Amino acid sequence: MADFPHIHPLIVHFPIMLLMIAAAMQFVNILFRKEELNWAVTIMVLVGFVTAYASSYWSHPHTSGLSAHAELVLEQHDKYADYTVYLAGIGLVAQLLSVLVFKGKRWSIAVAAVILIGAGYAVSMAGHYGAQLVHIEGVGPQGKFLEQHH
Repeated sequence: MADFPHIHPLIVHFPIMLLMIAAAMQFVNILFRKEELNWAVTIMVLVGFVTAYASSYWSHPHTSGLSAHAELVLEQHDKYADYTVYLAGIGLVAQLLSVLVFKGKRWSIAVAAVILIGAGYAVSMAGHYGAQLVHIEGVGPQGKFLEQHH
């Protein structure tokens, strides 16, 4: 772990893929209505929500010395990260209701799918702005612009 300036990039990739795959699987499940798919999506959304929350609130790096443009990009990144957490949480509730209360009715699967597609879009946009921070603005590699707390 000492080789990495911050743990955030190590955690954040879980919700990116889990939420996007869960959204795609739930969309497909509108057609098939398979209980196994519904439960697999539920587990992915649960883990995706927890890791999105962890990467946004517990392990989000603090920055200093950013350019004005990098600050704007960071604001967009944080906005979409918040949207991801909110939509993943709402999607988890919708998914749990679909599985436990509505027993996989097609309309409940579709409602959860729409919310999860929104979460998938939000996490992809947060990832886009995060990549821009790293690869264009130079935030993070080798600890650049990150506050160091020892």
